[in-house]
Parts: sequence; structure tokens; C-alpha cells
Amino acid sequence: MSLTTLRFVHRGQVRTCVDVPPDRTLLDLLRDDLHCTAPKEGCASGDCGACTITLAERGDDGGLHYRAINSCIRLAHSAHGMAVFTADDIAPDAATLHPAQRAMVECHGSQCGFCTPGFVMSLFTLHQHHGGQPVSRDQALHALSGNLCRCTGYRAILDAAQTMHHWPNAPVDEAALLQKLEQLAHAGPAPAADSMPNPDAAFYARPATLADLLAWRAAHPQALLAAGTTDVGLWITKQHRRYAQIIDVTRVAELRRLERTEGALRIGAAVPLTDAFDALAQDRPRLAPFFDRFAGLPVRASGTLGGNVANGSPIGDSMPLLIALGATLVLAGPQGERRMGLEDFYLAYRKTALAPDEVLACIEVPLPAANEWLSADKISKRFEDDISAVCLAVALQIDGGVIRAARVGAGGVAAVPARAVQTEAALVGQPARQATFDAACAVLQAEFQPISDMRASQAYRRAVLGNLLRRAWAQSQPGALRLGELAPETLP
Repeated sequence: MSLTTLRFVHRGQVRTCVDVPPDRTLLDLLRDDLHCTAPKEGCASGDCGACTITLAERGDDGGLHYRAINSCIRLAHSAHGMAVFTADDIAPDAATLHPAQRAMVECHGSQCGFCTPGFVMSLFTLHQHHGGQPVSRDQALHALSGNLCRCTGYRAILDAAQTMHHWPNAPVDEAALLQKLEQLAHAGPAPAADSMPNPDAAFYARPATLADLLAWRAAHPQALLAAGTTDVGLWITKQHRRYAQIIDVTRVAELRRLERTEGALRIGAAVPLTDAFDALAQDRPRLAPFFDRFAGLPVRASGTLGGNVANGSPIGDSMPLLIALGATLVLAGPQGERRMGLEDFYLAYRKTALAPDEVLACIEVPLPAANEWLSADKISKRFEDDISAVCLAVALQIDGGVIRAARVGAGGVAAVPARAVQTEAALVGQPARQATFDAACAVLQAEFQPISDMRASQAYRRAVLGNLLRRAWAQSQPGALRLGELAPETLP
């Protein structure tokens, strides 16, 4: 099969699209090539949710796994071998609406209608995840975190989410869909490394093994490595960059693994953020509210933890936390693997220690110790679905009322995600009490020289950085109200 051809299941049939440019977005393919007008382009940034669609693929358990994603920043070729649903596709006929659609009608959840298809697809995915059973208001808020345009207000749409189960179901024929996906998996597999195109040819490669990925990387070092493209998509839609050669890492079996060893959680670089965060929160439940604030659910469903780390953005929220947790990166290349601490991976703004023929294979996160004290917090203009102005993560080992070890990760205050080593030194050996944290705040504020930009001024960032450390201690005290404990309806 050509390296610019993709095949996926749509409306119960296998679609074959030929000569698709490697950097074409899924939204453009759906709207312009297949004339599916339900998903809309609003922000072209993965923020507003008007472009939301649902992708379904066969999971390791043999069932269908549904993910609502932003099609405006997702590459078309990434849908190869999957099933694609838009709001046009989920009703069996014009007279039989899907419960998500019927509930929106009955609850008056739509006004101008531009954003409605995106809401419907987030609700459709929620409905499929819960097998048509009732969902709570909190679950609805979580599912709709990536859909920002609410011209009818929040209540009507949340009411729709909670009444979906009342309406007659329009079930997806999952048995037939799985059969189609199985046929796709065994028909026209992605070319292996021994059938590479010439260096100047356009291609979208989907290697299935780490060996094949490294071979592609060595043969085409100029090609773009892509995962969930939640940032790469903006380079295409906003900066109008063009990429004729793309190597997709998300099909590599070794990079999709998520496993616990004796002392660490190993997260493959291609594991979606939703799955990675769920695994981290399983070990450290306190982190769940912090993860819920990372972008919106469609971004977390599409993006990968490895992509967030390798991207090297100084305002990526996962890196300060991983630094605080003492994460180790495993880099793979033709000569084998090498390991390094996450804080050593960043050399300068958007520059990492990856060699041209290497890839990030996995992230190893130590399992929590019995006496671990942990906090992760961020400040952004929106409570969720927003990028941080400042992010701070603190992991301490406290024994006998004394801080025995400390790791502090900070984001938004330097050209790279950074470890606050001076602040750590100010904490270690000191009693775990308010005065210690007050003194460490002054050290932390002096340790970095942040810039002023559209998100925050230098002075604001330095003040907030110290206040986040103070708040971390205050919220750890008995009776304190912690992030995520407010009822959703009380939030501004």
C-alpha cells in the first residue's frame, strides 16, 4: 500500500483515501474530501471543541475503545486502521436520533448550533464508555472539559448528559465494526523498514516495532517524529509549516506498553496521556485533580506522555511533576538504550539531549515511598483546558517530622522545565512546618528569572511560584480544603 494512502471505517464501510498529504489534518480530510460537515473549525488549536469527533480502535482486551479527539490538530493518517465517527454518523436514520442527540434536543442544549456537533460527540463517547448507563454531573463536566463554547449555558448541556440514558438507544454494531477493523489490520499492513521510499519521497510511516522505528529514523533523520500531534498540529494550522515526511510512533508496540516493575511504573512514550495519568493516579490518588486540569479531555485522549516530554515546552505540565517524582527517561538508538534523569534531558529552549538517530522509548517513574509527601499545582487563566502560567510540583520524604529528601520541579519560570535545587537544599534537614516553607519560598522566588509574556509578567510569576509552595503546605494540613474538593457547581 502507498505511504500516502490510508484506510479507516466510516459509516460501516471501509474508506480508502489515496494521495493524502502526510500533514493533512483529519478535519480537512473529513470536511473537504469526504464532505462531512458536522465537525467545524473554530480555533484550529484544539481548544474550543467544535471539531470534536470520536475514534474507535480495537483494544488489547478485544473490545472497542472510544476516544473523543480534536480533529483540527490530528493528522488524517493517524486514523488509519480505526473507526471514525462524526455527529452525522451516529444516528441510524433521520427519524432515530442517538441518545446524545435526542437529549440535546429535549434539554434545549443548542442555540446557534456551531459548537453542537462537538458537544454531541463528547456526549456520544461518554455514552459509549458507560454502556448507556446513567452518568453523574461530575462525569459529564469531565467529559465536556474540552468543549468551551456554551452559548446556551452549562446547565442545559449537563442536563442532556444526565438524561441520555432515558432515550431509546441507537447502538453501534460493535461486532460488525470489530470485524471491519480486523480486516483492516490484516489487509495492506504498513510497509516495514526494508521497503522505505527514496529520501525525497513524501511519506507517512507507521512502524510497528521499535527496530523498524529506529531504522526509519536512521534512514530519514529529517522526517518529523509525530505522536498525538496536540502541539505539532498547531505548527501546521497556525504556523503553516509543511511536512512531507512523517514517522508516526504511536503504532510501535514497545512504546505502547504500560507496566509496573518491582520499583517503578514504566510508561511507553506512545501511551496516551489519559492512560498514563490514570496509572500515575492509581499509585498517587492525590494527583487526580491536577491531571484533570491538564488541557481538556480530547487533548489528553490524543496526546502522549512521551510527546509532552520530548516536545520540551517550558510550560508543559507533566514535566515539573515528573522531575519532582524523580522520573528517568529511556532513550533508544542503534547502539542500544541509555538512561538519564528528566531534568538533564533539556539543554536549552526546545532543545533536548536526543541524538538524531534516537527516540524516547519510555518514562520510568519510581513507585511512591511510604513517607512520601506530594503536591502538584498550576495557575492558569482558565481552571481547565488551559496552559499554565506557572506550575510547581514538590515531592518530599518526611520522617520523624523532618524533611529528609526533596525534589522540586517548576514550569513557566525558565527556558526549560527546571529542577529547583536551591529550594530543595533549603528544605532538606528542616522541620516540616510553616516556617520552613516560608523560608523556602524566598529561596524559590530568587532561584529563577522568568520572562514576561502574554500569559503573565515576570513579577507575577515569581510571586505565584512562592505562593504555590506556601499553598502546598497549607493544603496538606488537617481540615484544609484541597484542589478538586469543591463541588463543581460552586466553581466560578
